[in-house]
Amino acid sequence: PTVNNLSSAQTSPSRAIFTPVFVRRFCELLSNLQVFSLLFSIRSSMEILNRLNRYEKIDFLGEGQFATVYKARDAETDEIVAVKKIKIGNREEAADGINRTALREIKLLHELHHENIIGLLDVFGHKSNVSLVFDFMDTDLEIIIKDPKIILTPANIKSYMIQTLRGLEYLHMHWILHRDLKPNNLLISGSGVLKIGDFGLAKFYGSPNRINTNQVVTRWYRCPELLFGARQYGIGVDIWAVGCILAELLLRVPFLPGESDLDQLTRIFQVLGTPNETNWPDVKSLPDYVQYKFYPPIPLRDIFTAASEDLLELANKMLALYPLHRCSCTEALKMAYFSNKPAPTVGPRLPMPASYNAANKQEEKPSLKRKILDSIDGGTVPKRLQF
Repeated sequence: PTVNNLSSAQTSPSRAIFTPVFVRRFCELLSNLQVFSLLFSIRSSMEILNRLNRYEKIDFLGEGQFATVYKARDAETDEIVAVKKIKIGNREEAADGINRTALREIKLLHELHHENIIGLLDVFGHKSNVSLVFDFMDTDLEIIIKDPKIILTPANIKSYMIQTLRGLEYLHMHWILHRDLKPNNLLISGSGVLKIGDFGLAKFYGSPNRINTNQVVTRWYRCPELLFGARQYGIGVDIWAVGCILAELLLRVPFLPGESDLDQLTRIFQVLGTPNETNWPDVKSLPDYVQYKFYPPIPLRDIFTAASEDLLELANKMLALYPLHRCSCTEALKMAYFSNKPAPTVGPRLPMPASYNAANKQEEKPSLKRKILDSIDGGTVPKRLQF
């Protein structure tokens, strides 16, 4: 085609529809159609009934605005699972009739497979509900941190951190930001395996021109660039959150519990110092930037008095004010902290809350109990087989 033809094509009303916005929306529609195909593929009535009966409800776990979660038993595998039943709304309430949070979880978790990422085992729709079947996890890191009877050793903390970073590294390698990392989204199984859960705010990233919302991440774990209104950001938002979680593991209370966005920024700057153009280039260009009172930084050594030098090095890299100065997960995992002693606690030896131990003991059947001895590090540790 000639230059004139190209020019006319660009201004032609019949062709102007193919704008970047249209193409992006069209791709989102195709992606959503893939989800609906997964949910509502044509099945016989008998097949639907079998699917519903496959998961036998054991206990009610919780309820939110859009979903109810149950503990269930998979009749085919005899494994314990968690079933999240989501109500389908109308198009005014949610995108294409399904809550956006559910759409994100389905689209992302259907493609993600890693030991430290919650597993989406099954998805099916029936009438006005969509059911998501997940790995069942016995507790979460928030419960463990808050349990006064649990002593968190340096080896325990290292184990939680290495598992979190491995799962997050996998997400970032697949160009996914979690955007809501906090202790109660780090789920832990009875065997001590940590899995990152709740992908309702997760999103693909990577386009330099993509505009995102800054209303993500629970406030106490929200990085300063988001609090200053940044709409373009990267892995630093997740790394900052992990740094706050590390601090909470050390302190056993939230590190920066702000009561508002302004209070959150104040608490950050009171510890890490007030940003300026030297330690954070272009900070004043952020949409919601406001000038703060000058606070000198406090050495993390004065806050985490029992922490080792290698751990403090890791914390400093994660909690850097300037996003580009924060480490990546891969860089963090290569730091001395993870190769130095003590070695991270192996999963089965990690502590569990009293509520889990009591429930576990209650479910045991004395007539079926027996013990086996596994050799670990030259010693013997009793393990219970459950039937």
